[in-house]
Amino acid sequence: MGLLETIREPRDLRRIDMVQMQGLAQEIRQFLITNVAQTGGHLGPNLGVVELTLGIHRVFDSPHDSIVFDTGHQSYVHKLVTGRQDFATLRQQDGLAGYPDRAESVHDIVESSHASSSLSWADGISRARQLTGEGDRYVVAVVGDGALTGGMAWEAVNNIAADRDRRVVIVVNDNGRSYAPTIGGLADQLAALRRTTIDRVRTHRAYEGTLDWWKRKLQSGGPLGQFAYKSLHATKKGIKDWWAPQGLFEDLGMKYIGPIDGHDLEAVEAALSQAKNYSGPVIVHAMTEKGRGYAPARAHEADQFHAVGVIDPETGEPVESGGRKSWTSVFADEIADIADERRDIVGITGAMLIPVGLQKFASKHPERVFDVGIAEQHALTSAAGMAYGGLHPVVALYATFLNRAFDQLLMDVALHKAGVTVVLDRAGVTGPDGPSHHGMWDMALLQVVPGLHLAAPRDAARLKEELREAVAVSDAPTVVRFSKGSVGPDVEAIERLKDGVDVLARRPSGGTMPMENDVLIVSVGAMSELALDVSDRLGAQGISSTVVDPRWVLPVAPSLVGLAARHRIVVVIEDGVKAGGVGSRIRQEMRAAGVDTALNEVGLPVEFLAHGTRAEVLERVGLTAQQVAQDTVAQVLGTKVPFARPLPGQELPTGQIPKIQ
Repeated sequence: MGLLETIREPRDLRRIDMVQMQGLAQEIRQFLITNVAQTGGHLGPNLGVVELTLGIHRVFDSPHDSIVFDTGHQSYVHKLVTGRQDFATLRQQDGLAGYPDRAESVHDIVESSHASSSLSWADGISRARQLTGEGDRYVVAVVGDGALTGGMAWEAVNNIAADRDRRVVIVVNDNGRSYAPTIGGLADQLAALRRTTIDRVRTHRAYEGTLDWWKRKLQSGGPLGQFAYKSLHATKKGIKDWWAPQGLFEDLGMKYIGPIDGHDLEAVEAALSQAKNYSGPVIVHAMTEKGRGYAPARAHEADQFHAVGVIDPETGEPVESGGRKSWTSVFADEIADIADERRDIVGITGAMLIPVGLQKFASKHPERVFDVGIAEQHALTSAAGMAYGGLHPVVALYATFLNRAFDQLLMDVALHKAGVTVVLDRAGVTGPDGPSHHGMWDMALLQVVPGLHLAAPRDAARLKEELREAVAVSDAPTVVRFSKGSVGPDVEAIERLKDGVDVLARRPSGGTMPMENDVLIVSVGAMSELALDVSDRLGAQGISSTVVDPRWVLPVAPSLVGLAARHRIVVVIEDGVKAGGVGSRIRQEMRAAGVDTALNEVGLPVEFLAHGTRAEVLERVGLTAQQVAQDTVAQVLGTKVPFARPLPGQELPTGQIPKIQ
């Protein structure tokens, strides 16, 4: 039995001596490499926080003390020492979540893994501790250095630093990277702090008391005393900043310890103990290596195995080589080609240059691609300014992160009719990353933005086509969204209508019924394969259908309303939340035009969907061809609402009338 198997809760770590702890750290690294290689997951970040996590759990007492991770993908070691060592189902349906999960453990607090929020959580938790008489409980926030590029983190620091009695310890896990290397002024400042400093004395309460005594004594001594205080204070600050330039933090009122070697267990525990003994807000700056202890990760320059699929643990090579191109790579090639043709095209990313497909553009035109850090709000408003200055910005984000910049899209971009294109990667159900990473909210949010154009391409050809149409719009925001993973084969239309709507199929019933158009199926984006499957199943039941892809779901094409009037029922299939989604918007446009055809919105429920593969999640919520076809047949037959328009001579169906309590 290894040491790791004897660790069931954090207090078990405190009975192990330092030599054993070093062995445990190595054992944990080997466990992570072996297990994550089999399931995929965030390997590099977790290899880098082994000693840091162990030190935190030895010095602080979770769950009495609250530990918050920003972002949660660096919590695997935390899971291991809090009783969760079955990693065989990591990120799989009904298995261990890839982020903290309150349902798994009392030691987990923040499930969302949108970066830069942990310090606000720490601020709120520590305020609550004070007000409920539990001010002796610490809050420890583990913040990746990339998360400090988000403005929300500094809003929180501003509030935390204002109260010297709150027991908040901010551990900056500085590996010089978020996904790729962290860049910008903050990164430069952190780099300047990476040298030995003397902080043991400065964080002692006696030191603070002595300073306060001399401050009061000199300032009450008249003009001469005040002059002496100012002179000595300036001299002290100058020497300190020359020796250890931590002014970035201390100017905000935060005590700073570091930088320390985040892989030296003794140094980590000593620094955390100092921070704990200070009993006020403290920054502990720890230098770590992403991918520590695993040569293939350290050698991987792009992201040091930030996230991997199933790999060979010996070599780090993927077990299965990718066949089809990914949606992201199709976008990457096309935007780079467009940038070659148009000098006004610029790219903006939020610390995700490689994942969102802007790397090729950046390598060809580095002066025209801007990484703003984890700062989506700033990205959108900066883009509005660039548009005003004569450029056409293309802001590439994960769809889930658009939520954070909605106000800026609405009030800075749309209100000013700025020609800005937002490209949303990982739209819809993304799978193993779980609730905070599904890109399922965007289409419902975007419905309320005046003048916005929203495209949902169904295949690679349409992605290229619609991206070019998007960047041609100069007086309104445009959004192009696409899924995660491999793009399927192109789905060719049998006809394109005058306003750009593609007709994918017209399927007669094949039965003895009159040639009435029964069902209009509106397929949104990547749902075209499912929509065509539904059409086939309906045909087998003697029900005719027409399948269309709007291509641009906003504004709603007039031809969709016309087609709806000539069918008995409309079924809109989308991979966003159906409340306020595309189907809801089409129904509103139909009613405004006087078309009363029934419409069924088929999409995602308003729920936080647990992790699993995309197919598993869609099946769980009933977004399968079998279920959609079954429901549609019932609606056509008049046994399920909404009822299809009856054929001539048929009675109006009544269905099952629910009892009202």
